[in-house]
Amino acid sequence: MSKLKDESIIIREVWASNLEYEFSLIRQVIHQYSFISLDTEFPGVIHLPKIDRRYVTPSEHYRYLKANVDALNLIQVGLTLSDAHGNLPNFGGSNCYLWEFNFCDFDINNDLYNQDSIDMLRRQGIDFDRNFSHGVDSLSFAKLMFSSVLLFHKSIVWVTFSSAYDFGYLVKILTRKNLPNRLEDFLNVIEALFGKNVYDMKHMMKFCHALYGGLERVATILNVSRAAGKSHQAGSDSLLTWHVFKKMIDTCFVNNMAQKHAGVLFGLEMIAVK
Repeated sequence: MSKLKDESIIIREVWASNLEYEFSLIRQVIHQYSFISLDTEFPGVIHLPKIDRRYVTPSEHYRYLKANVDALNLIQVGLTLSDAHGNLPNFGGSNCYLWEFNFCDFDINNDLYNQDSIDMLRRQGIDFDRNFSHGVDSLSFAKLMFSSVLLFHKSIVWVTFSSAYDFGYLVKILTRKNLPNRLEDFLNVIEALFGKNVYDMKHMMKFCHALYGGLERVATILNVSRAAGKSHQAGSDSLLTWHVFKKMIDTCFVNNMAQKHAGVLFGLEMIAVK
């Protein structure tokens, strides 16, 4: 691995009590740190196709995605902000920071979920009772997203890994509606909200012959270690996603060749709307 845990990188835990303050910090730095790596945690999936996922068409993939996102609630969002050189915000100090938003929307006692996913998230340290009692309300989060310059911003670059569900949950809480019925409409909403500079590494890996598997496996192949936090927590995974993306660009793509993959989400490629 290229490096051990970096104690100077701090994950800022965001709850209802400090939501507005943390967004005020993001607004201070977004113009300087305009690369945003995104990850979410949610209660797994409860609707699955009955055939091998490799043979599911993009429209069928979206139909199951919509069914799951409409029925389930978000647990965490992780955002890592960086500049083009890989620097994270430090606010003039010796530490640098990223953000992990904990949501109150998911009620483990009443909401639907996939038991295996919940067991795994609990093992990784997520406290569902604390989230429910002290977490961020997604309506408040959505209002601050709209006022924070993170949306409708042509200069922001979004970096993700297999992000159809990540964007599905964000579109749901930002629009306060179930997802659109048609895949084309869903992709158009993503482009309207997040712009055209959206990169999904899981799709881009198709053009890097040595890369395969999930985020952890790709990180291992590229000799990138987790610099802060634990796997399957949104803040830590957003940071690992950013570090893997930078290494992948340096390893597999030259002369801005990655740009042709902007706006294409893994699993939804065939009907991507430009």
